[in-house]
Amino acid sequence: MSSTEDEAAPIDYRFTLANERTFLAWMRTALGLLAGGVAVHELVRPFRQHGLRSAVAMSCIVLAAIIAVGAYGRWRHVQAAMESGGRLPRTVMVPILAFGIAVIAVLASFGLLIS
Repeated sequence: MSSTEDEAAPIDYRFTLANERTFLAWMRTALGLLAGGVAVHELVRPFRQHGLRSAVAMSCIVLAAIIAVGAYGRWRHVQAAMESGGRLPRTVMVPILAFGIAVIAVLASFGLLIS
């Protein structure tokens, strides 16, 4: 075995940059949810049901935190897989985001219907 076979092949920088862009896209989503949560809390008139506006706002903010933390974990796992030459890991981020936004939409719709 030659010394070049012992050394891991360097990762194509385009893949690393694509992984970083994906991470930044998740972070933009988290920031949008955070801004949405703050906007709901500060700008939306209160719903008749006490606390529903806060529930919508907190749902946005909590989902933003989950997405931000998950984005970092996803970036790290993908980078490690690329460095080891392994398969890319599956993500749970997409279903979490879809389910979270669906919950927020249902809460907001309920708030609008009872107002």
